[in-house]
Amino acid sequence: MSFTKRLQQLAKPIWDAQLTHPFVVALGKGTLPKRKFRYYILQDARYLEELARIFALGAQRAQDPDTALRFAKLVEETIVVERGLHETYGKQWKLTATDMRSTPLAPTNYAYCRHMRSTAQTGTLAELTVVALPCAWIYCDVGRHLLRKGPPSPKHPYREWLLLYGSPEFAEVTRWMRALVDKEAKRAGTAEQERMREAFLTSSRYEWMFWDMAWREEQWPV
Repeated sequence: MSFTKRLQQLAKPIWDAQLTHPFVVALGKGTLPKRKFRYYILQDARYLEELARIFALGAQRAQDPDTALRFAKLVEETIVVERGLHETYGKQWKLTATDMRSTPLAPTNYAYCRHMRSTAQTGTLAELTVVALPCAWIYCDVGRHLLRKGPPSPKHPYREWLLLYGSPEFAEVTRWMRALVDKEAKRAGTAEQERMREAFLTSSRYEWMFWDMAWREEQWPV
């Protein structure tokens, strides 16, 4: 069994909980209140800025040209494709890209971004990749789960979101990141593998907390 498959098994209770979270269920049905989706999009836009930085650091850390180029492409895709989706929704709310970037990070989002940054800056290439893997893998999993009965109706309010994260192209990102983690895990020692597991599980928990943050429209308490 591959290293990432074992990680998936360890995280299964967390991942299963995401598929039944009220935010995810309502998102799939198209019944999610627009204010909650707006909150989510604005926070996710800020999160993607941090994710792009992680991928850029991956390009610097890569020890071969192909891996460096793939990380560089992920930077571009994160900024162009996913941010493009956010800005499409932003236009509906009459928000500019500057407006979206000025949204303060909510507590959970702040903590998640710092978790990724700390792991990426102080860890190995394997740890950098694995700390970002749940984001891609879980969104792929959620997207396919929500599209299991077929594509959404043209009238579905969140159709573009569902089609992006349920797409084969997005699944390919997950496959590449898993392959890199599996490759690096074979060269890692016991201590590094344990750090990889902890980073993966913590990011998986933060992914659940991100949905919950948006559902509650979390704010700083003071």
